[in-house]
Amino acid sequence: MEESDGWETLGRGVQWVIMGDPMVRRHVYAERLAKLLDVPHISMGSLVKQELNPNSPLYKKIASSVNQGKLVPEDVIFGLLSKRLEEGYCRGETGFILDGIPRTRMQAEILDQIADIDLVLNLKCTEESMMKKTSGNGIYSPSREFHSMATSGLNLGLQPQSGHFQSSNADTDTIWQEKLRMYSEQRKPIEEYYKQQKKLLDFQVAGGPGESWQGLLAALQLQHMNSVTCAGSSSQKLTA
Repeated sequence: MEESDGWETLGRGVQWVIMGDPMVRRHVYAERLAKLLDVPHISMGSLVKQELNPNSPLYKKIASSVNQGKLVPEDVIFGLLSKRLEEGYCRGETGFILDGIPRTRMQAEILDQIADIDLVLNLKCTEESMMKKTSGNGIYSPSREFHSMATSGLNLGLQPQSGHFQSSNADTDTIWQEKLRMYSEQRKPIEEYYKQQKKLLDFQVAGGPGESWQGLLAALQLQHMNSVTCAGSSSQKLTA
């Protein structure tokens, strides 16, 4: 990412994409940043889930893709995103934190045609740190994590086509590490795409959001802003 004098020079709300390694709790960072910067957190997975009801004209098309283990068609994905951005614009929204897309380089290129992305925040976590993640009973459960990822991802492009991230409790560390490698390989073209545009910011997550938050603010040149509290007292907007 290029050096800047701060995001205040934009004259509008920030328009960021957030992506990252499994188990970094990306949605938590996205929600906190959106609240801090007074822009909406747009979750692509949530937009798709809203259409998974029989009353939606897109229900059959989305359900068919999900049930067959296929990716939700890109015309559906970007149709929903464009609609959400247009509705936000009519409400006076001037920015967003986008979570859950792009999943492929082609999606990144399409996204550039409908939105002016300022920054792509890439949350990184070492394999050792991911191995230390624990479930509620104190025992690491990669199968639980990947099952959650596959379910919440709704085949938006999260899983490599050669195999889903859903797995049984019998998965060995070797199988789990191979799935992580596949995920990393899938994301490399997207990282390179945004790196060429000088929009990619890699941030190494250390521990949970609580431990990493202040460091993330510094990396984003936002340390002058108040941290978001549970009470949600901060409403400062980062505009000129």
